[in-house]
Amino acid sequence: MVTRSDRYKDQFLAILAHELRNPLTPLRMGLDILNSQPSPERAQQIHAVMDRQLVHLVRLVDDLLDVSRVSQGKIVLKKERIPLSDIIQSAVEAARPLVDSGRHALRVDMPVRPMWVNGDRTRLAQVVGNLLSNAAKYTPPGGKLSLEVHREGQDVRIVVIDNGLGIPLAMQSKIFELFTQVGEHTARAQGGLGIGLALVKQFVAMHDGSIAVQSDGENTGSRFTVRLPLLAEIPEGASANAGQPVRPEHPPRRILVVDDNEDVAETIGWLLSEMGHEFRLVHDGREACDAAREFKPDAVLLDIGMPQMDGYAVCRAFREDPALRDLPVIAQSGWGQEQDKNKTAKAGFDHHIVKPVGYDDLERALTLAIQSRRIAHPVP
Repeated sequence: MVTRSDRYKDQFLAILAHELRNPLTPLRMGLDILNSQPSPERAQQIHAVMDRQLVHLVRLVDDLLDVSRVSQGKIVLKKERIPLSDIIQSAVEAARPLVDSGRHALRVDMPVRPMWVNGDRTRLAQVVGNLLSNAAKYTPPGGKLSLEVHREGQDVRIVVIDNGLGIPLAMQSKIFELFTQVGEHTARAQGGLGIGLALVKQFVAMHDGSIAVQSDGENTGSRFTVRLPLLAEIPEGASANAGQPVRPEHPPRRILVVDDNEDVAETIGWLLSEMGHEFRLVHDGREACDAAREFKPDAVLLDIGMPQMDGYAVCRAFREDPALRDLPVIAQSGWGQEQDKNKTAKAGFDHHIVKPVGYDDLERALTLAIQSRRIAHPVP
């Protein structure tokens, strides 16, 4: 007998397969076109498409992982004093590809007076970015979107409005439930896994806020309102950038890349070369120590899941070798939950980055690992 949970599971898996194939299709086709040596203009267009689809694919995977973490109570917020304008800017940048591809007009209304919240920069940007992305996905081409920010007493209201497909009245009480799909919207728009709004509600609640939805029904557009508590304003004369890190200049470095996947290692090498760094590739963990003694790197990018000798064993070998024990070692892995990061820290790694790694994340990881190792082990 097929139960209700079985039907939900089958429906979710079907939607997941569909959503994963969507970005994989232009990635596969883009590679085929690039192999035919297209014109520089066409190649640039293909690169832009592939970049957008890769970002979308990573976001799907991250959402799936976040659902697991939230359900197990393993989400840990890194709260700090943040200017609300930074969150709005990050969210708009994240949603911009969907907005532009839908040829939508986006209006952003922010008050001039600065506002500050105590929150996790990444998660709050994810909240607003998800709402904007949904507005773009569920609005027919050429629609109108708006993002309005209003101060209301000790709170701030962040309102995302669209003139799109709307939400049936019967569905509005369920819209924030996990795996909820609204009627025929999956066929009429770019769809989704039905987990984004559930995550949004969880993240808003973890910031002592609330979220509400309003729609007059199908084809009437939607309005999502997030309410968050504000922090006291910075006193006049104080620096608005106090406590904010200053991005340092990055000198050329020597980086040893240890990864048994030759394609992954080579592309990381290309990225390091674009950054101005020198690199050497090693595909067997057993050769890492010898390569480090010869190459004398400033830092090591070390894969975890290697055969013969995994990343944990290689890192321990570095720490036990008097000539290598002070090398900054960065774990790079597809596993990125807190227990995974705790495990690499216990093994002696200085930092942990999760694949796939972008330019800024890689440069930041190298800087942090090298600086932290120098502070912990200063040169006499």
